[in-house]
This record gives sequence, structure tokens and C-alpha cells, in this order.
Amino acid sequence: MNALLKNREIWLVGAIAVLIAVIATRFPGFAAPRNLSTVFNDTSILMILALGQMVVILTRSIDLSMASNLAFTGMVVAMINAAYPGFPIPLLILVAIGVGLILGAINGFLVWRIGIPPIVVTLGTLTIYRGATFVISGGAWVNADKMSPDFIGLQRMQLLGLPVLSWFAIATIVLFFVMMTRTALGRSLYAIGVNPTASVYAGIDVGRTKFFAFCISGAIAGLAGYLWISRYVIASVEVANGYELNIIAACVIGGISIAGGIGSVGGAVLGALFLGIISSALPVVNISPFWQMAISGTAILLAVVLNARGERKQGRIILKKAEAAAA
Repeated sequence: MNALLKNREIWLVGAIAVLIAVIATRFPGFAAPRNLSTVFNDTSILMILALGQMVVILTRSIDLSMASNLAFTGMVVAMINAAYPGFPIPLLILVAIGVGLILGAINGFLVWRIGIPPIVVTLGTLTIYRGATFVISGGAWVNADKMSPDFIGLQRMQLLGLPVLSWFAIATIVLFFVMMTRTALGRSLYAIGVNPTASVYAGIDVGRTKFFAFCISGAIAGLAGYLWISRYVIASVEVANGYELNIIAACVIGGISIAGGIGSVGGAVLGALFLGIISSALPVVNISPFWQMAISGTAILLAVVLNARGERKQGRIILKKAEAAAA
């Protein structure tokens, strides 16, 4: 029971339940299953992106270029669809993932082989990818009237009562859960975050593993590029501008430690869902978007404080155990 109370995901579930209950006291319809399903669907893209960011953060790195990757990839697939309306959508999704993967690999290569700090690399590529979006589009928008019905309609289809977009999120969650808990790559990502030096002695190639982490985040951003553009039916340079802050916020609130090595798939998903509920609820209760940003920022600060306290406590426990063993 004590272990359950210390579980970050349990506290997040409780916070989300309380938040929904408080909102439901004023608007009972908010807690209806249909509305909660809509909130989940609206938050699906953020969940997917948070999972990609989580993989990078676990290795003591960060990817600030995910939103710019999304915008560039979304513009690429939108322009392909506008030029070739008959291009199969499954292949177009693979193109989006492939383009995103290439952009992520560029980040990973610069971190791995050139040795540039991840925050510097991705801060630079954030601007480069956003500028490249302007270059390939000439500053023009690709609107709904230029997109094929299949491009727009896929994720609006229903499957077992849920939109296809929600199934994309569910499939991504399952895939990441298996990767992080059942594969050598997942264990390596955690090991690097906990102790990079010890990971080397354990036979883990730290640089190559970080490269794979950036490739994964890039591929996820590419997938989100198609999902975003087909959902909001507009591709432009300004798409998802500043959204990297939401992605990182979802991870931090979900208990993903910026110091690396700590976090879970469930935490990232719940962190995104927490932000999604706030985003959906505040307009309903007529609260200004500026308050929404303030509340989100407060949640981030509280999450960072909780993460820091938890890591210090864990450090003290490890030291006490070491002292006991020495005695």
C-alpha cells in the first residue's frame, strides 16, 4: 500500500479525477463518457509527441525541434497530397515517418558524432527546420481545398466507437510500453540516464543509443506531422509554433526527470492528458487562455519540485544502503 502511494502515476490519476470532478460540479456533461472520449482524442497528438520526447529525456538529452519537425513533415506530406491526390494514404504516412526520422537522425548524428550538446543542436535545428518549411512552401499555405478527401478523412473515421486518431495514440502507447519494458533498447535508455559511465562498462554504446533516441523522437514527430495537418486541414510555417513547450511540459508533469533515467510511458500519457483536460475545461468555465498558461506553468513548477525531492530522497536511500553495507 505504501509503495502504491509513492507511485507518481497513482497521484496523477487522482489529480485528473479530482480535476474532472471539480469541473463536473459546474458542468455535469464534462464527465460524460462521450465528452471524455473527445478530450482523449483531442489530446492524442500531444500524447504521441510526449512519448517521443520521453525517450530522449531519459538519456539526459532534450529535443526542442519536435514541433518544427512536425511542421516541416506536415508541409511535405500536404504538398505531396496536393500535387498527387491519388497517392495512397498509408504510403504517405510512411513518407511522413521517414522524413521525420531523417530530421531526427540529423539531430542524433550531431549529438553522437560531433559531440554538440543536445539543447544546442535542437535549438539550432528548431530554427533550421522551421525555415526549411518556409523555403519548400514559398511561404504559402496548403488549405483544405487542396487536400484530398482521403487525406482529411482517415482519422475522422470511427473504429469500435473511437476515432482513428485515438487508435493511433493507443497503438503508439502500446508500442512504446513494449519497447521500454521488453527490449534491450528500452533498458539501455534507462541505464544511460541513471549512470552513463556505468552503462559503458555494461557494454552499452551511449552515443549510438542517444542517436536511436533522437531517431525515434524524429519519427514520432513525422507521424504527428501527418496527423496534425489532416486534423486541422491547414499546413503553414506557423503550424505547432511553440508546441515544443507543451510536449516537454507533458513529460515533466508526468514524472519524466530532466536529469534522465526516471519516467514511464504511463506518466508521459497521464501528463499529456492532464494538460489536455485543462485545455478543454478552462474555455468551458470561461477562463482566459492566459490563465490556462499560468495554470500549466504552475503545474510544471510543482512537478519539477516533486521530481527533484524524489531524486534527492532516492539518493539518500542509496547512500544509507552503501553505508550499511560498508559497516
